[in-house]
Amino acid sequence: MNKKGFVALALSAAMLAGCGGSSSAAAASADSGKGSVYYLNFKPEADEYWQDLASEYTKETGVKVTVLTAASGEYESTLKSEMAKSEKPTLFQVNGPVGLASWKDYCYDLSGSDIEGQLSNKAYELKDGDKVAGIAYVTEAYGLITNKALLEKAGYSVDDIKSFDDLKKVAEDITARKDELGFAAFTSPGMDSSSDWRFKTHLANLPIYYEYKDAGVDDEEELKGTYLPNYKNIWDLYINNSTVDPSQLSTATGDQSEAEFVNQQAVFFQNGTWEYDKVKAVGDDNLAFLPIYFGVDDANEGLCMGTENYWCVNSQASEEDIKATLDFMNWCVTSDEGVKAMTSGDKMGFNIPFKSNPESSNVLFNLANANTGTPVSWNFTTMPSEEWKNTLGQALTVYAADQSDANWDQVKSAFVDNWAAEKKLAASNN
Repeated sequence: MNKKGFVALALSAAMLAGCGGSSSAAAASADSGKGSVYYLNFKPEADEYWQDLASEYTKETGVKVTVLTAASGEYESTLKSEMAKSEKPTLFQVNGPVGLASWKDYCYDLSGSDIEGQLSNKAYELKDGDKVAGIAYVTEAYGLITNKALLEKAGYSVDDIKSFDDLKKVAEDITARKDELGFAAFTSPGMDSSSDWRFKTHLANLPIYYEYKDAGVDDEEELKGTYLPNYKNIWDLYINNSTVDPSQLSTATGDQSEAEFVNQQAVFFQNGTWEYDKVKAVGDDNLAFLPIYFGVDDANEGLCMGTENYWCVNSQASEEDIKATLDFMNWCVTSDEGVKAMTSGDKMGFNIPFKSNPESSNVLFNLANANTGTPVSWNFTTMPSEEWKNTLGQALTVYAADQSDANWDQVKSAFVDNWAAEKKLAASNN
């Protein structure tokens, strides 16, 4: 997860010859002889690799790097808790303008820093006026990860799916023959907290994207809900053509959905490039990456592409810790060790928006790069609050279990009415 206006996903940049050596960056940190780094990591799936990278950096430079990883869906509350302690994070993350509004007073101005100079495009800066408050450290794409081999067993190919109507036809046919085929159309659209973000945030991005596009804006204090019928259509398709009965989705987890895809129990898995290390188990040649066709501009729609991952340096840390943190950040995106850890498909598997970004070993990145549709920008950083997402998620879960008009009306209210209320609340708090 900028999205406020499309942030392009630079999926294949050649590594610069002069960026490889870790010695110069490491020496810069070692020369300071002071300071330490405390990184509050947003991505649980990358924790192991950040811990390893922190250890490597400490080994090379003698600078202590502590990494704490927040639980899924708990980053904001963890950040608030850690910032209230005497030992505060020196490096943290915001998800875009909405997140920045809460933490801008803690954001060191990165203008002119080494890390800013490594960016491949200034579009990856998060600005607070003239101040560079944050810098994107990963760009990503999401859509429908597809098992081509299973699709072919069902009698179709990816060329047969060019629109929502095509997707619906294929999915419902697979469901009708589910027992015969031995697999479902979609993995479980679980609404456990480990999975619900895929639908209350990522899927919910699409009706917001198209409404913003109509209005020519990148944020709104109120939504009309113009494309909620399309949102309903795709949600109905997911919940009624998956591995799990709709009434059981409240407890279905992200790991469950992931395992269903890896174990070839379903053709389609709504998720993103960050899943490559897991889904590669089905074979690179079997992977396709389709847009979430929404029935609006299917002929032109591409994958959802952007970022919601902005590094910020704590301006209230000591001068020594700020310098140590800036040196660590720069080392991560210039050294051989850092770039490999961040970009390799068998490690973090990120696409990084820096000059050092290599040709990706993550097949999903390459598939995203090959998609010729118009990328759907990531607008969910304009969602007014976690409360808005949670209220929407609860309404979607209730509707899945009992697909009545009255329950869908609650989804619409959670989307439109609660948006206006939470935007007003956020404005009053700022």
